[in-house]
Amino acid sequence: MTFSDYRVAVVTGATSGVGRGAIDLFLSKGLTVHAIARDESRLAELAGKGVITHALNVRDTAALTRELAGVEADIVLNSAGVSRAGNILSSSAEDLDDLVEVNLTAVMQILRLLYPGMVERDRGHVLNISSIAGHYNFFGHTAYHATKAAVHQLSRQLRNDAMGKRVRVTELSPGRIETEIFSRNLGGTPETDAEAWATYYEGFESLTVDDVVAAIEFAVDAPSHVNIGLVELMPTFQVPGGLTFDRRDQDAALQGAK
Repeated sequence: MTFSDYRVAVVTGATSGVGRGAIDLFLSKGLTVHAIARDESRLAELAGKGVITHALNVRDTAALTRELAGVEADIVLNSAGVSRAGNILSSSAEDLDDLVEVNLTAVMQILRLLYPGMVERDRGHVLNISSIAGHYNFFGHTAYHATKAAVHQLSRQLRNDAMGKRVRVTELSPGRIETEIFSRNLGGTPETDAEAWATYYEGFESLTVDDVVAAIEFAVDAPSHVNIGLVELMPTFQVPGGLTFDRRDQDAALQGAK
């Protein structure tokens, strides 16, 4: 299957980052696009392009159920996601709830609503945005790692659920991308935009949204008998290597033994 076999796409996280970039791709391929996001002003811009917009929080399962009723999705792009600075030692209850509900529960609820139709019609493609954080260990963002690892396993399991049907599932697992996520972690203001750029992007050759959208196009345009299950994209200068072994000094070790 290629884009010519599909008619309707549903995109979460539609007003920024990969979701926003993918909408331009889907429109260029002649698809009807349903965009899900919270930012009503940005959704209004998409509506001006002919996109069907749904202003809602993906944590609101009742709203998702209501808005997606009757939608026969051929492509579902789960791009909405949140992160939080810090690890489990410093996370609040609200942090953990938000991460699980947006990064994992919402993905499953949307697929619960749309995936059965794909299977019944024997046609469709699910695109889940995970992260290298779901595959590799590095410091910080512990709950984010956990939710993205769950998306990785969910993506693999979905293929089992649709075995024998022409329904494909692709997990796109990127490294650092130039998006708004780091600024949002810092507070989401013009000042934090500048701080995030200086800290995380200035001088680095990070991935761009266009890089990930190109991978989406490649996966969807593959022949119908080909399922590209996992695409790991990282900047050439970013690697997942390294093994850390912390050694306590002798005095501290003796103190800890008492």
